[in-house]
Amino acid sequence: VSTSVLIVSKGHAYSHDSFLGMFAGMPSVTTTLVEQPAAQVIPQPEPIVNFDVVLFYDMSGIPDVGVRHDGANNTGQPPAAFVEAMESLLASGKGLVLLNHATFSWPLWPLWREITHSSAMLSAGELNGQQVPGSGYRGGHGPLPNATVMASPQGVHSVLGGLEVGFEITDELYLKTSDFESSVQPLLRTEYDFVADNFTPPPLAPEAEQRNWDHPPGSDLVAWAHGYRQSPVVVTDLGDGPSVFENPGFARFIENALNWVASDEARAWVQSSTS
Repeated sequence: VSTSVLIVSKGHAYSHDSFLGMFAGMPSVTTTLVEQPAAQVIPQPEPIVNFDVVLFYDMSGIPDVGVRHDGANNTGQPPAAFVEAMESLLASGKGLVLLNHATFSWPLWPLWREITHSSAMLSAGELNGQQVPGSGYRGGHGPLPNATVMASPQGVHSVLGGLEVGFEITDELYLKTSDFESSVQPLLRTEYDFVADNFTPPPLAPEAEQRNWDHPPGSDLVAWAHGYRQSPVVVTDLGDGPSVFENPGFARFIENALNWVASDEARAWVQSSTS
């Protein structure tokens, strides 16, 4: 029986053919793609029952940047029906996977931060009671090239099956603070120098912040798992472009992640880690 995955996209450019081709090459997974804001209807209890996992690859809920695909009317606040749908999804224990720019979605919605557990910031602000700078980025659509790094597995985990020696990948990286690591299960680290000189300032931050931007040495953790409410969640900063989608190591990681968050093992892990 294959794992049925709902993919949510929109709000950030990507290569549709390469992205969907990656999933087509996964024998244990079937996918359905839906874009925001239509995607907000699906997490309602009745439609979502047909899916084992929701994978977010959208970039939504960011006011004042010309984004108009998310139903937020440029407020950064999710529509009430979407809030209720996500609350229901989390209560049901539905598996979630988030890739790349999806970690920056809904910066004004605290629930999204809880779901991602990422410390990625679009601009300077408060995170867990501390003032932190906006997150830098390298590669993607920015002026600096993607970094080629070794993604190294952290410990033994079902999501890391078949990846025991790690894999090389050329991809976008984010410079983010490391405090979040204490509340997640590390999955992949990269051998790279996460310092401000190697990154571009946060592109959506105010101009003055970009001009004066600095950032302390950041986390090398690029993939992690955690449980939120009843749901197992896997998050990765990786996943920006065609060469990544064609990378067999990355594809294996994503296929493993989708199957794991859909499993009884993952839900039992959430129960044990939150009890």
